[in-house]
Amino acid sequence: MTKRFLAAAAFVLLSSTVTASTTDIGATDIGAIFETACPFGDCAAGISLSYLGEFVIPTGHMENGIEFGGISGLDFDAATGHYLAISDDRSERGPARFYELDVDLDASGLKGVSIVKQVTLKDKNGEPFAARTVDPESIRLGKDGIYWGSEGDGKALLAPFVRVASPDGSFVREFKLPEGFAPTADKSTGIRDNLAFEDLAVAPSGDVFVGVEAALYQDGPKSSLTSGSLSRIVRYDGATGKPKAEYVYPVSPIPQAATKPDGGNDNGMSEILALDDHRLLAVERSYAQGFGFGNNIKIMMMDLTEATDVSTIASLAQNDQRVVPVRKSQVLDLRAIGLVPDNIEAMSLGRAKDGAEVLILGSDNNFSTSQKTQFYAFKILSRPQQ
Repeated sequence: MTKRFLAAAAFVLLSSTVTASTTDIGATDIGAIFETACPFGDCAAGISLSYLGEFVIPTGHMENGIEFGGISGLDFDAATGHYLAISDDRSERGPARFYELDVDLDASGLKGVSIVKQVTLKDKNGEPFAARTVDPESIRLGKDGIYWGSEGDGKALLAPFVRVASPDGSFVREFKLPEGFAPTADKSTGIRDNLAFEDLAVAPSGDVFVGVEAALYQDGPKSSLTSGSLSRIVRYDGATGKPKAEYVYPVSPIPQAATKPDGGNDNGMSEILALDDHRLLAVERSYAQGFGFGNNIKIMMMDLTEATDVSTIASLAQNDQRVVPVRKSQVLDLRAIGLVPDNIEAMSLGRAKDGAEVLILGSDNNFSTSQKTQFYAFKILSRPQQ
């Protein structure tokens, strides 16, 4: 076993899992409760969710002459009561864009999701992005605008980025990319293609967290059926756009083998969401090709307290320093509670029409007729206390 695989195994062993409990009613009935009382043994971090239902927008829905879909990021705007949703269309079906959505949700359940408006993202020159020059994957509201991330393109050697846009989509500023993240032609360092800046979160303090879906090339392998992957989470000063720290998030091994001969499978971190300044939720999204499986979605809670700042460690795979990853604990497994999730890549806190705090999940349909834009809603009964 190589050193890098030993490192991956060590990190995964340091993570913990807590199984959520449910009420006696059907798991997918409105009002079913899922509780994790003491993640990582920390009862102040307990979280309890109540299921409020699912709503689907079929693939092929058109909005202003452009196909709706590819929803890869979601965030709540308290000023309007609406949600911002970013599409990962690489300016191929239409210009790179985000949407304003109205979510019809109260204690009786999730009744609908409607599109209020569509906004075109602009490049630094004030123009819509040219085809395949950007890959929007995440969106959050920050103190000075709309923060959004592009995954980049490992094959075309386009670096990932996080930028701030005005409400009309115009460029405001860009965050500094840390050393070691830019793609390289020989794949010796940097992001993997389609496994890069997928995750974005803004903490109450204004700090911004950006996560890669799987390990950078220099940090080890992506997830397999027998080993996990060491993803980095960059912590930025939101005001300056400069990196402050980096942490290791241990993505779990792929939970299910493909049943289709030569079929693909994977697992990666597809979104993060700040609960406070050190606790975040993460979506681990796995896929196994073949009948009866498809996507599996697990919601994890992580705690950055006492995690090692690895920003000065060039390679996690060739490192002799002691590294403590973020602590993580499973909060929810969507398939285990009876749901059939699609490709969940978006997650947001928000408010229902009756004022209740809610957690919303959304899926990227890949503009595929075999997939769908899917939303799940959960009422938050309790969540971590400082």
